[in-house]
Amino acid sequence: MPVSVVVGGQFGSEGKGKVAHHIARRMKASAVVRVGGTNSGHTVVDVRGDTHSLRQLPASVMAPDTMAILPPGAIIDLDILFAEIRRLGLGPDRVVVSPLATLISTEDRDSERRAGLIDRLGSTGSGTGAALSRRLARGGDTALAGSEGRLQPYLGDTTAVMRAMLNRGERIVIEGSQGFGLSLLHGPEYPKATSRDTTAATFVGEAGLSPCDVDDVTLVIRCHPIRVAGNSGRLERETTWRAIADRAMLPPDFVELTTATKKVRRVGEFEAAVVGGAIAANAPTRIVLNHVDYVDPAARRGVFQPAVLDFIKNAVERPLCIRVDWLGTGPADVVEDWRDRASGEK
Repeated sequence: MPVSVVVGGQFGSEGKGKVAHHIARRMKASAVVRVGGTNSGHTVVDVRGDTHSLRQLPASVMAPDTMAILPPGAIIDLDILFAEIRRLGLGPDRVVVSPLATLISTEDRDSERRAGLIDRLGSTGSGTGAALSRRLARGGDTALAGSEGRLQPYLGDTTAVMRAMLNRGERIVIEGSQGFGLSLLHGPEYPKATSRDTTAATFVGEAGLSPCDVDDVTLVIRCHPIRVAGNSGRLERETTWRAIADRAMLPPDFVELTTATKKVRRVGEFEAAVVGGAIAANAPTRIVLNHVDYVDPAARRGVFQPAVLDFIKNAVERPLCIRVDWLGTGPADVVEDWRDRASGEK
């Protein structure tokens, strides 16, 4: 069945939103699904060149004629959800929320701050983990989306909606959150992890669909992995944004900020180990390597010089015994035919 899953292969912020948007446009998706909570954000540049950073809705909803679905596996901050709905001008015809999705409360956010998770683990303090803990405890104090009056126009049986689409042969894109290295179960740096698993199989289950529905798994990685600010865990070969800016011909004060907390991300040189684990656990049908313009700024113009080609071959493909399918060369660009272009330049 026509389901695509987009998953991160490092520690998040690999560019999954941009890639999911590209796939949704390329395959003319009818629905795009966001699982997880607001502890991460996805950024996409629309056809007009406007940048949108979303923490609750799938960034791929910017693709034409797509329906955004928040399934039972979504953890919802109502303020953030309604702010994004208003900003994008979406109505109930474009957004469907499962009544079984979990709601984040003010107490959830406060409890994470009181527990010191922001300093101790590099948590965003969004309340996602606390909301999940309450649901797992099954104490009856968890509010589900179906109990929230303001959500009534948006509520629906999301699995039934998607099953009807799949029965008609329509494409669905599941936009996974965070990265394999942050998985609660598989991440190598536990307890420096997020509050849930981050593999494609889990995303499909949280969406309310079957593994048999999936025919397309895209693993997104980046040339320079990042971690969130603070005591967030090991980052092999950590470097500085100044070193990357010099190499990429970016302004000397260039940095990347996290979407959720607006703090400066930590950044490192490429390491194969965590990506190898992500490949083993997700068995991707496609691999996308983003931020190659940080290796050589000529990539922003669609020109692939020896520096980029050597990096792809010797830092990524050879150590991991894989083939990189698509390249990300900037905030909006995904290049599928980069090998043909590189051959033509020789």
